Formats: sequence, structure tokens, C-alpha cells
Amino acid sequence: MPVQGNYQGSSFFELLRVDHPHLAPDLSAWGESAVNFGAGEVPHGTTVLTMKFGDGVLVAGDRLATAGHSVASRDVVKVFETDPYSVMAISGAAGPCIEMARILSVELEHYEKLEGESLELEGKANKLSQMIRANLPAAMQGLAVVPLFAGYDTRRKTGRLWKFDITGGRYEEGEFDATGSGGLFARESLKHGWAADLSRDDAVKVAVAALTAAADEDRATGGVDLERGIYPIIKVCDRNGHSDASEQEIAACYRAILDARAAGGNL
Repeated sequence: MPVQGNYQGSSFFELLRVDHPHLAPDLSAWGESAVNFGAGEVPHGTTVLTMKFGDGVLVAGDRLATAGHSVASRDVVKVFETDPYSVMAISGAAGPCIEMARILSVELEHYEKLEGESLELEGKANKLSQMIRANLPAAMQGLAVVPLFAGYDTRRKTGRLWKFDITGGRYEEGEFDATGSGGLFARESLKHGWAADLSRDDAVKVAVAALTAAADEDRATGGVDLERGIYPIIKVCDRNGHSDASEQEIAACYRAILDARAAGGNL
């Protein structure tokens, strides 16, 4: 593939669209799948959340995917690092969501290689907004993509997070947010446990509590499954980049919740 063509910008997505349209991903094509197979037959990801804490931002998601009233997958991954300082959590139609996360990762890597520096965090959120807007025809057929995006702003030295609507509208939040079928219950839990100066470890505890609360009230949210050894994905972004909370750490947080409930606590 020749490097030089008609397009001279830094967007990999636009490079394909202008110079190699046969290779460009067509997000709107998912709408045809919805017509042919029915949106209810497509696996959907459920509950994801994000929050700021003292040193950065945390993004978490359960592992369950559903298709109608059936379990489509118990261990789907809904949280993806899109570059060393940003993370995307997906909710909605699983196929388009995962495809969008991969395209965004390639887009950001391509930009950094051409420009010699990474795109600003707000610019990354704008890129994702444009992709969601391109998916609107599929969203109108029931294959909505409703992600959360967060990262560590290396210029402002702080964590930042955004939520989106299905038209690509993006809205920066100052504290936390959650989306998906159990998002309402996760947000209620976060209201009680969140504080701006949380440590990284306490933020993980609050995230596990929020996903557990969502799993208690929403049958489409998986929560922690100790029996099968399936744990939520929790990623943290701070000045050192992103890192994962270990399964052992998540299990310890969950067992502490169970112990508190056994002792009469209301968690």
C-alpha cells in the first residue's frame, strides 16, 4: 500500500476512506445485520462505569453479554485500552462496540506515528464521537453503541471522563458515570461510595461495590462470579499510564462485601 496519496492528514480512518475506500471499515453496515437477523439476536454488553479518583481515572465493566433473554457470553471483555493513557468501556451491541474500540486504537496509534506525539485526550474523545455518529444508521435499527471514554490528561495532570449518546453527542463528567442496563443501580452505588480524593485501592473497592449492586438488581449484569472464576475488568489510568486491577484484588473486595452483608451490613 503506498503511503502517499490524495489524503494528507493524520487520520487513518480518513486515509482509508479517501485513498483506499474498499479497505475502510463501514460502521453503518451493522444496520443491515440488524435488519437481517434482528437486534434481539445480537449479543449486547451491559453495565460499565467510570470514575475519577485522586491520582487519575478508573474504568470498569462486568463480563456478561446477553441476546434477548439469553446469556450470550459470560466472559466478554468490555473495557479496552485505546492507547497508553486512555480507556474505552463498551455498552450496547457487542459487535459494533468491539469493532469501534479496535478502530479507535488503530486511529490513535496512526496519529501518534505521523505527528510524533499523541493526540490530546479531548481530541481522542472527539474521534470516538465521530465513530458513534457514523454508526447512527445501525443504532436506529437497534444496534446502539453507548460507550464511556476516560483517560489521564498528561497536559492538565488529571483524569477526565466522557459519556456519549447514540448520535455521537459527547458530555464530559466531573465525577463518575455508568451506563448499560445496570447503569442506574451502579450510579446509585457510586453516589454513596465516591469521593474526589479516593486512593487507587479505594476506587477499586467502590467500583466492585457498584458492579455488585448492579448485578443484584439487574439480571443482565454479571458481577463477580467466584464459582466460575470470572471477574469484572477494571483498568486504572494515572500519570504512569494504564494498569489492571488483579483478579485476586477484585475477589478480595467482593469477599469483603459478602462478609459485610453476612454481618448485617447493607452493601
